[in-house]
Amino acid sequence: MTAPLKTSDPITVDVALGDRSYDIVIGRGILPSLGERIAALRPGARVAIVTDEYVATHWLRRTEASLQGAGIATSRIVVDEGEVSKSYEGIEFVCEELIAAKIERNDLVIALGGGVVGDLAGFAAAIVRRGVDFVQVPTSLLAQVDSSVGGKTGINSPQGKNLIGAFHQPILVVADTAVLDTLSPRQFRAGYAEVAKYGLLGDEAFFAWLETNHAEIVKGGAAREHAIAASCRAKAAIVARDERETGERALLNLGHTFGHALETATGFSDRLYHGEGVSIGMVLAAELSCGLGMIAETDVSRIRRHLAAAGLPTRLQDIAGFGQEGLTDADGLMALMAQDKKVKRGRLTFILLKAIGRAVVTSDVEPATVRDFLAGKLADVRA
Repeated sequence: MTAPLKTSDPITVDVALGDRSYDIVIGRGILPSLGERIAALRPGARVAIVTDEYVATHWLRRTEASLQGAGIATSRIVVDEGEVSKSYEGIEFVCEELIAAKIERNDLVIALGGGVVGDLAGFAAAIVRRGVDFVQVPTSLLAQVDSSVGGKTGINSPQGKNLIGAFHQPILVVADTAVLDTLSPRQFRAGYAEVAKYGLLGDEAFFAWLETNHAEIVKGGAAREHAIAASCRAKAAIVARDERETGERALLNLGHTFGHALETATGFSDRLYHGEGVSIGMVLAAELSCGLGMIAETDVSRIRRHLAAAGLPTRLQDIAGFGQEGLTDADGLMALMAQDKKVKRGRLTFILLKAIGRAVVTSDVEPATVRDFLAGKLADVRA
């Protein structure tokens, strides 16, 4: 994959879903165009902006200014930062605030934030008045390349990640790459795990490009926009073919079966960000694939090396406070994985690798094999 041409023009990626198709608009400094874009899509609609406390300090007033400049009436709903808001209490709060704001079915909800806000606001939009359209304005790298696209919305259960939710597609995604400049280095790195995922699951050339250019993505500019657009194109193509995750879309969960279990074990806390769990999960999936004779050890080493070079955790012991909450218990981790959304008739579904750029969905891995694999990894940690 060659380096992207330098351009200041926004990039538009189409998510082709028939009469529910929508655009992902990607570019630096495009947030001020939000009001104009929404006015064109929904003339006369009122808007409720759902955001979190951190994002509100940086981007809420600018977002409101754009909307109000286009003659759009706005209200704001601010939730606590972090996974704590993706809860029964969080969804109740947002729904009640939307109703109190008199948001009607022909109005709009805007999700201004990262993956947590997008999932929470999107789910609220899906269920208030039996469905209100919404717009994603993702403010984290993870949200721009993954969670804002494809219509998955929801909250966490104490028993597992994203177990309560709905498919509810946005009508527009506006991804201003400049907002990523306000992310902490750790938050940016966590989002990068999802970028690397797209190379691993289906595009070896993109993964090779990332190995060369990941530092430029951190700096911003054309490399960042190219990486985001390539990730969105990959996801949009899969979503268009399998919107409800009945088959191919499960590939997008590479690393997530392990990663979600680790997030649950750490209490959905800042001990382990979602992207960090995915990074460790992708390495575990690659190592399990290698143990099953599916992928070469050289490819596993290449995956591990690149994620580590990007500043991501790659081992169980990289998790803060490792040794707590069942992280050293193979049976406990297996119990958490059994609550994964991809479980079918009691059998775990895994996304494994035949090579870099060649992921497969399988339900043929015996639980005892996975349990022995985890026990072996934990024994290596304790040795």
